[in-house]
Amino acid sequence: MTEGSRHVPCVGGIVQDSAGRLLLVQRANEPGRGRWSVPGGRVEAGETDQQAVVRELAEETGLIVVPGPLVGRVVRGPYVIADYRCEAVGGELRAGDDASDARWVDAAALARLPLVEGLLDALSEWDALPR
Repeated sequence: MTEGSRHVPCVGGIVQDSAGRLLLVQRANEPGRGRWSVPGGRVEAGETDQQAVVRELAEETGLIVVPGPLVGRVVRGPYVIADYRCEAVGGELRAGDDASDARWVDAAALARLPLVEGLLDALSEWDALPR
């Protein structure tokens, strides 16, 4: 938590491949265990948001990303999550760290997955839905 705050700063990475599919991970831990979300996690002490999103995506998905602009922020309980559009530039997709699965999903697959609360609304608002 940040000093003097009850909020835990977190980041998420919104990554789409050349086909317009969205990168999602199945959460291995609470909150949202078993549900699908964009990859991300807590910002560690001394890290910038950009450093945290690069680290978190590498840990959870095996992909190397270049963070882009902030797309939006959401508050989920004590977590304040800053979501950044990212470009995958290397690595090999695999589930790791806090993810039990990682995959590229199109719009049809997204509609079938159990998502973390509020994800679909946020992605819609931010024009970040997969094709």
